[in-house]
Amino acid sequence: MLTEAELLALIALDESDRVELTVSTKDTDKFSEAVCAFANDLPAHGKPGYLIIGVDKQRRFSREPITNELLGNLGALRSNGNIQPLPMLTVEKVTTGQGDVAVVTVQPSELPPVRYQGRVCIRIGPRRGFATEQEERRLVERRVSHALTFDAQPCLGSAIEDLALSLFLWDYRPHAVAREVIEANNRPIEQQLSSLRFLDPRSGAPTNAGILLFGVDVRRWLPGAWISFLVFDGADLAANPVLESEMSGDLLSVLRKLDALLDAQLARSPVVASLLTERIVEAYPGVAVRELVLNAVMHRDYQATAPLRITWFTDRLEIQSPGGLYGVATRENFPRQTSYRNPVLAEALKSLGYVNRYGRGVLRAQDALQRNGSAPAEFEFDDHFVLARIWRRS
Repeated sequence: MLTEAELLALIALDESDRVELTVSTKDTDKFSEAVCAFANDLPAHGKPGYLIIGVDKQRRFSREPITNELLGNLGALRSNGNIQPLPMLTVEKVTTGQGDVAVVTVQPSELPPVRYQGRVCIRIGPRRGFATEQEERRLVERRVSHALTFDAQPCLGSAIEDLALSLFLWDYRPHAVAREVIEANNRPIEQQLSSLRFLDPRSGAPTNAGILLFGVDVRRWLPGAWISFLVFDGADLAANPVLESEMSGDLLSVLRKLDALLDAQLARSPVVASLLTERIVEAYPGVAVRELVLNAVMHRDYQATAPLRITWFTDRLEIQSPGGLYGVATRENFPRQTSYRNPVLAEALKSLGYVNRYGRGVLRAQDALQRNGSAPAEFEFDDHFVLARIWRRS
């Protein structure tokens, strides 16, 4: 937490590539661009950047009240999905003798380039703008020293020829990159893939996320990257299966197939709400099923050779994904605390519209179940899997 003396020392430096001053309290675009630029840390300081709200460019305090609503809105910049990949930031209110300010402290990203609504924002000195092709390449090259998550690592042995590039160009890129950037884009396909973390520029191999999303033969490289979908005419595995489906291939195609299969299993019935009206209740609320399935797709361990298993019984739905809880998530704080085992994949699902906001999937599912009159979802964990269970509503 910043002290008053530390804050005043930052303000005294005036605006720079690590400090931005503003008196605006409602310009979300401006705030987001600043966070994105600090996360990219183009000058490579390796130190946090500071967005200071409540001080103008002449270093005068505005003395506007710093409300809890403002602090909440600033904190939401991390999780609303407009900045990709997720920035690491903290928000605080600092009180001084000259007035209160809000401070957003942004750590440099280990997976640059970071984008706000499909654009790479940077800051050099007091200038904030969008990265040129050369500046974006510098950010991509810096990333190679950070082999952090499995999905960001190169799929060694594979080559760009193992990707269905048409999927990337026509099905994915328009959702992830701003239209004017695409229209002005004369960059080679390798650089475009690298910029979005789907190709490792050092080895020339696609990343595991690139193979997962656009691979021609995904299971050749990721043997466990498939989904088992089973429907039983009974309450246990001894019952007769009435539907068996094994879904594999590029994740974009798999999700389309899965969407159709899930919708076919959702039973909806009208019930009387009053003398003249009725409402629809669902045996399994579609929102809850969707959120828990996507949560499993996004957070499963793709190094495991086991598939994601979706199993429907007559009384319940079970979703079992390989890999236990990850990062800061524990049995005690789940689902309030989350970490992203696959941040590149999470970014892709957000860009494609499958995820609306980060860190809310399980909470949204529980809320949908409660509103439907269903029992809450149950969860089981060990070191090897996470099991989510939804009971059928009577």
